[in-house]
Amino acid sequence: MGPSIPIDDGVASLVIAQLLFLQSESNKKPIHMYINSPGGAVTSGLAIYDTMQYILNPICTWCVGQAASMGSLLLAAGSQGMRHSLPNSRIMIHQPSGGARGQATDIAIQAEEILTLKKQINGLYAKHTKQPLEVIESAMERDRYMSPMEAQEFGILDKVLVHPPHDGEDEPELVQKDPVLCACKPAAGTVPAWE
Repeated sequence: MGPSIPIDDGVASLVIAQLLFLQSESNKKPIHMYINSPGGAVTSGLAIYDTMQYILNPICTWCVGQAASMGSLLLAAGSQGMRHSLPNSRIMIHQPSGGARGQATDIAIQAEEILTLKKQINGLYAKHTKQPLEVIESAMERDRYMSPMEAQEFGILDKVLVHPPHDGEDEPELVQKDPVLCACKPAAGTVPAWE
């Protein structure tokens, strides 16, 4: 596995081509996506996201290292019950960011576009985490770093694994919930405090 890779148009084109190829080989066999990414371009990430949702295959996502920004949305977009992380990975969510230059009117257009993308991305996180939109909006206001256990509690992933199943075993070894690490479970409708 290579270094942590930002999501850009080139990476998106490669991932999309691989997903479509794997679907053409078998549309029933699960596809495993290993994510180690600091995030990247929103539109490139959404292109991968849309392809993940479009193909028929179950998508098994794995966070190995980090899934930050758009990388965390792709982690959350895996098939329910098939979203994993290794125990020492880090997950980070935040609102989209961008820089605007040019004439005042062009800057206003770009600001409107980034607010539209923010609303769209918040809705996608709400869909995949099953969190109320208000909780997502509050959590996304600033960089929100999470351990895998915290990301599991938040609904971004389903399992934190130590290792895959061994021969003759049906289930992988899971990280057991540490009561100290999981004391952050929020009351219904509130935002967890993970600091």
